[in-house]
Amino acid sequence: MTETRDADVVVVGLGVGGEEAAGRLAEAGLTVVGIEHTLVGGECPYWGCIPSKMMIRAGNALAEARRIPGLAGESTVTPDWTPVAKRIREQATDNWDDKVAVDRFTGKGGHFVRGSATITGPGRVRVDDQEFTASRALIIATGTAAVIPPIDGLAGTPYWTNREAIEAETLPETMIVLGGGSIGVELSQVMARFGVAVTVIEGSDRILSMEEPESSETATEALTKEKIKIHTGVRAQHVSYDDGRFTVTLSDGSELTAERLLVATGRAARLKDLGLETVGLDPSARFLSTDDRMRAGDKIWGVGDVTGNGAFTHMAMYEADVAVRDILGQGGPGADYRARPRVTFTDPEIGAVGVTEKQAREAGVDILVGHVPLPYTSRGFIHGPGNEGFIKLIADREREVLIGGTTAGPAGGEMLGALSVAVHGEVPLSTLRSTIWAYPTFHRGLGDALKALAPRR
Repeated sequence: MTETRDADVVVVGLGVGGEEAAGRLAEAGLTVVGIEHTLVGGECPYWGCIPSKMMIRAGNALAEARRIPGLAGESTVTPDWTPVAKRIREQATDNWDDKVAVDRFTGKGGHFVRGSATITGPGRVRVDDQEFTASRALIIATGTAAVIPPIDGLAGTPYWTNREAIEAETLPETMIVLGGGSIGVELSQVMARFGVAVTVIEGSDRILSMEEPESSETATEALTKEKIKIHTGVRAQHVSYDDGRFTVTLSDGSELTAERLLVATGRAARLKDLGLETVGLDPSARFLSTDDRMRAGDKIWGVGDVTGNGAFTHMAMYEADVAVRDILGQGGPGADYRARPRVTFTDPEIGAVGVTEKQAREAGVDILVGHVPLPYTSRGFIHGPGNEGFIKLIADREREVLIGGTTAGPAGGEMLGALSVAVHGEVPLSTLRSTIWAYPTFHRGLGDALKALAPRR
């Protein structure tokens, strides 16, 4: 027998976006059922943002200690992964237990269901022998999963994704990383700082290929200094695993061997076997298509990574807010992705917002470009070792506003704040140029980059 339960809202997936939407709607007095098949909170607190940044913080501490010679004396550093793994287990993930998160949701009045959901028709969702009907809204927030490329021999081997890397209690001596995007380069640098010999394989002609070329150059220089080997323009064609070691054959015929293989080749929405076809949606799509109110269909909303608008916690929270306001009839602005911020937490950090120079040109925008190397700024000079980076601004010459920018350096992610406000608020260039930038800060370099804005061919 199937048990049927009525609700105002059913939320499928309680990652960052789903939990935010479900909790707020429950607090608003609606009857909300939240369904999650793994851990409430999703990728970010357990295998993504939080634990990975703990790892990065530890690696950065080692790097700073190694920069003491020439600045403040001498130093000897001995890396130890044990306290890092312990901190992740005890402070970040509660040993991968989501009781606190579940209690947080139910404490707001929500009804929690653990299990895999299947949509069986408009407003109807089944979990095992339970069926829930949503009279007001169905929210799809199933997140993404690591994309595993169809490389010959890869399936069945004990390769790592970001999850296994985060859960590692001990580190290998050698590691091959497939993918030179943000996840790949962040984890590569961390592992290298703890003594792992890392090799990165990237099919594009540069790592961080979606960002500015200067970002790729900065990251490549930083990783190379840490003895990370980077192969670009080649792809893995065959993988084998024998006697505790991986062998990867590349498209140029060369072979690489390592103890571990980390696959970081992108992510795709969890839509398969969800039953989307029963509500007129495409289950084979890579991401769930939504409008500016996060509507994916009649009484259906999508929020978070599943929408493909950026696999970031801040984007999931942003989209959840738009969807909640729409469901409650509160109005307000719809989703606006012109000033989408993103940070690659390497050392130096690489922050970016809005469009790149290439994207602006491809859109036919008449642009001005301002570029300043960070070591040439006062704070960059003062900082000394570890001051690599730059500031790059993209402006619409006709409208006289910034439409994109990148801030790379020791505080690249923090410098991004002013640019995010400028791009989102379409602050006139004249206003930005007349701004008083505190001296000597890293963000004062934004004033220098604004002065450098000029046509570029």
